[in-house]
Amino acid sequence: MMGKLMETVALDRFELVGPLGSGADYDVRAGLDRETGLQVVLKRPSPQVVRRQMHGPIEERTTRTLEAYEKAGQHCDVVPRVIGVTEAGIHDDYFGDDVGQPYRVRVEELAAGIPLVGDPRSRILRVPIGLGQNLFALHPLVTPGGSGSWPVQEQLLAAQEVFEAAGYALLDLGPHNIFYSPRSGRISLVDAGALVGPGVDRAQGNRGPQDVHDFYLEMLKFYLAPELPPSDAAGYYDPYNQRPVISLEQECDELSRAFAPAADNLREPATGCIERVRQRSYGTVAEFGRDLRECLAVITIRNEGMAARDAAVDAWRAALHRLTESHWTRYQFDSEAELAGLSA
Repeated sequence: MMGKLMETVALDRFELVGPLGSGADYDVRAGLDRETGLQVVLKRPSPQVVRRQMHGPIEERTTRTLEAYEKAGQHCDVVPRVIGVTEAGIHDDYFGDDVGQPYRVRVEELAAGIPLVGDPRSRILRVPIGLGQNLFALHPLVTPGGSGSWPVQEQLLAAQEVFEAAGYALLDLGPHNIFYSPRSGRISLVDAGALVGPGVDRAQGNRGPQDVHDFYLEMLKFYLAPELPPSDAAGYYDPYNQRPVISLEQECDELSRAFAPAADNLREPATGCIERVRQRSYGTVAEFGRDLRECLAVITIRNEGMAARDAAVDAWRAALHRLTESHWTRYQFDSEAELAGLSA
């Protein structure tokens, strides 16, 4: 999947194109590899954190991520292909800022498609940032040929099984960290750096140590909905269940309440799955996958038998059309090519 673990690259090899997003840990820019012509992503520690010289843990996370990619990522085609990492240095001239402290920059091949949930700041501009999650993960009424009924869930489960075999569990795989290509039905994990495994004992705030059950919780919270598909396009615009996870116990309580009104053939398998996550009693990813697929199969039958299915598909396609707007070109997204097989 990738070459040497720490192949060193120089920044002047890459032309900056524009911002892709920023978070508490990383600032992410789009770029172009002058040697190969490939579109790339440049990830650096958040400049604000670097200025305070508090980016040591982020640099350590980068190293752990690359080690995990070397062990498992080469067998998993949804993790980003790492082109290389720069030496630690002051990169103010390149990025046009005044951070004034040394750090490394990781360069990866640009993921195809769009994020399942876009940058929250884009909401100010009335961008429907939840389109990807709702259209392609929660209510995939139309899917590319050969991708199956639930391509997002199947690929996340498959990726987790690969990392499980290498002794790791991938975490923080919410829709903000997943890109999706509507044309191919393929996902890309744009940040697979949150993990537990050899030498990593990850805890977050008051949640305590985490394991693969926290991934199962994410699958139930972000990628399984008890409701019918929206009856109008606007129902696809806002992200689903985006409140941050506070505790596994509280999230399981809320999920149980959400599925309580569902029909018995969905409520029972969903509730059973939720309770096993609450008890952290799954032995393998395959066990969880079996139970999740049972829920998804029920939803597939329900959606195919909807009395107003034609109207629901019309609403789905009307929402899909919003992906032709200029906002999505920031991801190097060719809407005409990507949506051709889904829009009619």
